[in-house]
Amino acid sequence: MDSTGTESSAGTGAEKGKAAVSFTKATPAPNPAPTTAEAPDIQSHDTFVIKKKLSLTAGEYVVSVARPDGSEGEPVAYARERRLSLRGQVTVYTDASRKSVLAAFKGRDHEVGYMYDVRDASGQSFGSFYEDAGASFLRRTWQVRQPGTMKLTGRERSRVVAFVRFVWEFVPYLEYVPFIWPYRFKYTESGKPLMTVTKKLGLHTRYVLEILAPDIDRRLAIAHTLALDALEVD
Repeated sequence: MDSTGTESSAGTGAEKGKAAVSFTKATPAPNPAPTTAEAPDIQSHDTFVIKKKLSLTAGEYVVSVARPDGSEGEPVAYARERRLSLRGQVTVYTDASRKSVLAAFKGRDHEVGYMYDVRDASGQSFGSFYEDAGASFLRRTWQVRQPGTMKLTGRERSRVVAFVRFVWEFVPYLEYVPFIWPYRFKYTESGKPLMTVTKKLGLHTRYVLEILAPDIDRRLAIAHTLALDALEVD
């Protein structure tokens, strides 16, 4: 071919190359589906405030990051417990729209009584907890398990409050009323304190969750704190 024909053919190839590049850039790759780990980022926080609002048919909880002064900061989770639902079934959501699940727990029969499995949005279990019936006779005691990481024992700190709670549960009709007195649970592993849950005294039910170990899954800790309240009158 002559030089004119060669230049024309080369130009056609370049134009095809440019067209191919242009077509590739015009088709963006699909965005990955959002996951519960992305929103909200709760693992970087150590202290949370859980506040409960009452209604006739349900208990609604708002979980917020605690500010340095102890007040409620940014909300990071929401939960709603239907009082007529199956025992101990609570779902925790990432926001008030309740469209994205952060965690959920539900009780099941077990040799220790009731075991509560905590699962993510896909149904995968990442922790569990149960009340230690034998130890709870004197002071309410819970066992919290995070597979492959730690085993926490949570015990009510005050013997006096524990005794008052014990008597409360045997007074007629009071067993159906939430225990209103403030209390504190201390969670340890091999004697080392790793987490605390404190129920505050006030017009509204309010808890402060403080986590002292970076490896504790915040979703598990929040779910268990909600259970301390939701299971009080079960």
